[in-house]
Amino acid sequence: MDFAFMGQAFMTLIAGIPLTLQLAFSSVALGAVLALVLAAMRQSGILPLDWFARGYVFVFRGTPLLVQVFLIYYGLGQFRPTLQEWGLWTFFREPYWCALTALTLNTAAYASEIIRGGLQSVPHGQVEAARACGMPRGLLFRRIVFPIAVRQALPGYSNEIILMVKATSLASIITMMEVTGLAHKLISQTFRAIEVFVVAGAIYLLLNFAVTRIVMAVEHWLSPHLRPPPTPIATPPEAAHV
Repeated sequence: MDFAFMGQAFMTLIAGIPLTLQLAFSSVALGAVLALVLAAMRQSGILPLDWFARGYVFVFRGTPLLVQVFLIYYGLGQFRPTLQEWGLWTFFREPYWCALTALTLNTAAYASEIIRGGLQSVPHGQVEAARACGMPRGLLFRRIVFPIAVRQALPGYSNEIILMVKATSLASIITMMEVTGLAHKLISQTFRAIEVFVVAGAIYLLLNFAVTRIVMAVEHWLSPHLRPPPTPIATPPEAAHV
């Protein structure tokens, strides 16, 4: 391998990191909001809402993300007159918004199940104890249910964030110049696929390493009961007799 060329390739590909991170974290943030709505629909006990959420999760988890990107970017173009009439064509004609929409809808399906699992993992005894103390429903959710559910769901959600960082590479197929898009462009100019893709893989590896460190720090902050107790300061013998 030509390490000098790989260094040049690295400097070229890092220009796509801001777009990669923007796509990943925007889709995760928007997907989290939609996932909360879907999880609430599953937990509502209202049959039409429950079945709608089940159908949504079934469709978006059961079909490839690549197909979803193609359907949104190319498929919606078949309905251009209707979208222009509704004022949505200016949104869906841009590759960025199509990629963001596909990533958001996809991650929401997975995240809703992670959130639902976190909510169901809250011990029923703690909820009953809070109700016995007369705690209102809103305060019960904010102080008991939500903190425990977040701690339980965070490891699984961290995996989803990592998957979304890697899934942004699919945006390159609709002309987005993120890390993988720049890698394809560089390969077409130099015909050196191995070196370029090794560098691109290393960039994704570094990004996901940073994500895992951040999630571990948040998990540590949210779990004070799992931290080792502080070491007591030894009292000098002469001070003990004063």
